[in-house]
Amino acid sequence: METPKDEQFRDSIATVNQEGKRSWVFPKKPSGKFYKYRSYVSYFLLFILLSSPFIKINGNQFLLFNVLERKFNIFGFPFWPQDFHLLVISMIIGVVFIILFTVVFGRIFCGWICPQTIFLEMVFRKIEYWIDGDRGKQIRLNKQPWNAEKIRKRLLKWFIFFVISFLIANVFLAYLIGGDTLISYITGNPLDNISTLISLIIFTCVFYFVFAWFREQVCIIACPYGRLQGVLLDNKTINVAYDYKRGEGEKGRAKFRKNEDRASVGKGDCIDCKQCVVVCPTGIDIRNGTQLECVNCTACIDECDHMMESVGLPKGLIRYASEDNIDKKKPFKLSPRMKGYSAVLFILVGILIGMLFLRNDVEATILRLPGQLYQHKENNIISNVYTYKVINKTTKDIADVSYKILSHKGTIKLVSNHNFKVPKQGLAEGTLFIELNASAIKGDKEKLEIGVFSGDKLIETTITNFLGPRSYK
Repeated sequence: METPKDEQFRDSIATVNQEGKRSWVFPKKPSGKFYKYRSYVSYFLLFILLSSPFIKINGNQFLLFNVLERKFNIFGFPFWPQDFHLLVISMIIGVVFIILFTVVFGRIFCGWICPQTIFLEMVFRKIEYWIDGDRGKQIRLNKQPWNAEKIRKRLLKWFIFFVISFLIANVFLAYLIGGDTLISYITGNPLDNISTLISLIIFTCVFYFVFAWFREQVCIIACPYGRLQGVLLDNKTINVAYDYKRGEGEKGRAKFRKNEDRASVGKGDCIDCKQCVVVCPTGIDIRNGTQLECVNCTACIDECDHMMESVGLPKGLIRYASEDNIDKKKPFKLSPRMKGYSAVLFILVGILIGMLFLRNDVEATILRLPGQLYQHKENNIISNVYTYKVINKTTKDIADVSYKILSHKGTIKLVSNHNFKVPKQGLAEGTLFIELNASAIKGDKEKLEIGVFSGDKLIETTITNFLGPRSYK
């Protein structure tokens, strides 16, 4: 069965032609109120993205995701492998927040906050407009033969794109290995860290490929977030939407005619100028309704408002609105699903805040050495051997660290025979012996509470098991 002509847009995506080949998108340079606001948001986020690996709070990098060394900093809070539960809750909060945001505002994250969109639209496309010109000039340049002008513009654009991709790759690497480490690599001999240099080149090539060629295909094909819209959006979700009731009227859209009373002849306010199509960075026609390819960038809103103003018609033919608002004129109202997501988000944030306040800056573990039994020594003393590990999550060294038994009378002997120091954001580990009098042991397995002291100050407590002979129950 042949698809109706007005529904054929559903058969394929806008960036693929009838032969199945890539249809390159040449969007018109956007302008207008929303684009100005989006530019302000993008510049602020670009500053955060580019500076976060080099900003420190209490000596901790603002954002760090060092997977290899299992060190993570989020907003200056350090997370160690022992804090993995906090990291998981933080990630769940992020997912729930994005889901709630999508349920309420659609794919606004993609158009306003996503790094892919920000770098593509606010950096690479602006350079392209500066070198190649606006939409019409880009199309003509693409079609013209490889003469001196085209070669010059292409080489200049590709070179600048590669340099920016290299800078982005450096910042991306700083998130993984740390800003200080990256700076030391840059100021040192690159050949001393050849593996890092190879990684940097690979990242550069990936970013260059994405921003110079793949572009909007990331949003349309690769990004899983766009696919989630189908299950998250409903009639109450606020999207960038075309008011088809007003735009189509009784007789549909039609070209503008001066001094014509469109309402009296049943024509809609849409003058079919197609400016909302040519300005779209993903090449779709917003008048076909909500589509997965739409990233809610608001370029079509600005362009449509400009055209409406030019022909003397009211603005807002394309605007932020829900399906219920357009079809039934219903104002926005929180749905039960939105309230449910909000409640879950509020609870998770509360749990995370509570856990952060309860988290200690020092974490200690004392574990019996595997395969070792207790020893029976002189004067009725029972001895167990342990390995210990103390993690310092702060940015200051902890000196004069020692152990004391808090729950029983006994002694702790370090193999090193002296107190030790735990370096900042590091750990100290070693071996120790715990000795108890047999009369203090009530069973074959006794729980001991051990205090970790820095000088005379108790900084952490931990629990371990002590084994003794059954005869002393």
